[in-house]
Amino acid sequence: MTATPPAAPATLVDRYLREQQATAVDRLAREHEAAQADGAAPTGRYSALMPATAPAAGQQYAFEVDLDACSGCKSCVAACHALNGLEETESWRDVGLLHGGSRQLPVVQHVTTACHHCLDPACMHACPVDAYEKDPVTGIVQHLDDQCFGCQYCTLACPYEAPKYSRSKGIVRKCDMCSERLADGEAPACVQSCPNGAIAIRVVDVEQVVEASETNLFVPGAPEPGLTLPTTTYRTARVLPRNMIPADYYTVRPEHAHWSLILMLVLTQLSVGAFLVERMLEMFLPGALSAGIRPVHSASALAFGLLALGVSVLHLGRPQHAYRAVIGLRHSWLSREIVAFGLFAALAAAYAAWLGLEHAGWIGQQGDARPAVWLGWSVALSGTAGVICSVMVYQYTKRDFWNGPATACRFLLTTAVLGLAAAWIPLMIATAAGAAAAGAAIDAYGAMLCRGLMAATAAKLLFEAALFRHLASRQTTSLKRTAQLMSGALLNVTIMRFAAGLLGGIAMPALLLLSRVPSIPAHGQDLVFGVLVAMLVAACLAGELLERYLFFAAVASPKMPGKL
Repeated sequence: MTATPPAAPATLVDRYLREQQATAVDRLAREHEAAQADGAAPTGRYSALMPATAPAAGQQYAFEVDLDACSGCKSCVAACHALNGLEETESWRDVGLLHGGSRQLPVVQHVTTACHHCLDPACMHACPVDAYEKDPVTGIVQHLDDQCFGCQYCTLACPYEAPKYSRSKGIVRKCDMCSERLADGEAPACVQSCPNGAIAIRVVDVEQVVEASETNLFVPGAPEPGLTLPTTTYRTARVLPRNMIPADYYTVRPEHAHWSLILMLVLTQLSVGAFLVERMLEMFLPGALSAGIRPVHSASALAFGLLALGVSVLHLGRPQHAYRAVIGLRHSWLSREIVAFGLFAALAAAYAAWLGLEHAGWIGQQGDARPAVWLGWSVALSGTAGVICSVMVYQYTKRDFWNGPATACRFLLTTAVLGLAAAWIPLMIATAAGAAAAGAAIDAYGAMLCRGLMAATAAKLLFEAALFRHLASRQTTSLKRTAQLMSGALLNVTIMRFAAGLLGGIAMPALLLLSRVPSIPAHGQDLVFGVLVAMLVAACLAGELLERYLFFAAVASPKMPGKL
């Protein structure tokens, strides 16, 4: 009988290969199978990952992540997705990657992240329909799906990209820390699924969260915690290198453009600008806008404003609930913007109707012009208030490209450019209709409109071009990322924007001045005048639409560390 030769001793490589094959997920699965075979409750192993008592006064629940235990297996992502029935591309929990160190000692760190259930949640304050609430006992920030009408403003306001928009449902949804499971003493899906126990639920003191935010130490590459006071705690026993950055730190990609918002912003600013130009002309050139021109001017400006409000509803996932937008008037700039532009539209309609009746001779026979003047200024001031609210809507998101002064300069210059361009529309209409007042109006203020439009356009284009100075910055700031997008992936749009601006705001007004069109058009020149004005207005409008596209697509949004 032949003896069996002794087995060769296992090498170090063999031992490492066996360890790699026995993953943490495999170990967790075997533990669950063994527990079920013995009839034991598998949830018992998670007691150490759950708080022993409910939060007391001045406390709340929070996630705690052990970075040393996180392997990046994404079991938490899969469990959250399965338990909450999320769509294929929807994810309430993500896993990012940090890397740093040196070539001799590289360091890689996975980071799992979800909603941080902040003490001062930006999503809740921004929401115009009060679709968020913070539980006074647990501190969990919950989203009320039935209340949401899908404006997506919370996705812009949250610096951590926690709320996720569901296009099929037309609403936003987010992590609620599996609050129903917590109420029954059950661990959230992400906690139960993590094979290494890297995620836990803890009770944190509110005062300690506020104190910890003062150091601005949260996770490398993450937005500053002072913005919303996130409660998630990331702990590690290691000293992370100073050069730890997210794996996608140098990645720049265009954001979603939001075309309905682009059209709404540009058209509302055109309408407001047209009414402001009318008020300025009446102030400095009394009588320049004759009784035959003013009704056409106000009606055309009103048409653009009403079109803007109609288009804005298309941005909502559930437009049938648009009436809820005023609920958050006390705290949401979006609600205030909607109310301001709603008042503007109502006053503009009343003003246009008054001028129409006055032109028809039905009212104003005694020569009292005060009601029309008061109405006109009310329209202009309410529209200006709406534009200011629009500025604050984007300033509230804390994105550098959308900072208050820059956004105000951008929006107000668009108001001036398009308001001056739109002032040519009633002149073109009156000229085509053969109105005798058209020539006198062109003589009175045509040259002024051309020069004003050229000055406003030049200021706007120079302001936009100044952004490219950030390309010379050594650090990869958010404004440098925006400049890189506009000079890289969005270069064609940038070129078209500046070309349209130069054509409509500089070249066409200069041509009108040089050809002496701002005078009474001679017989046979009506068509040429109409073509020039149509090209001017179309080019200016196209340029501002492209600028607003870049405003949305080129912004660098703050977020938690991502992956390659």
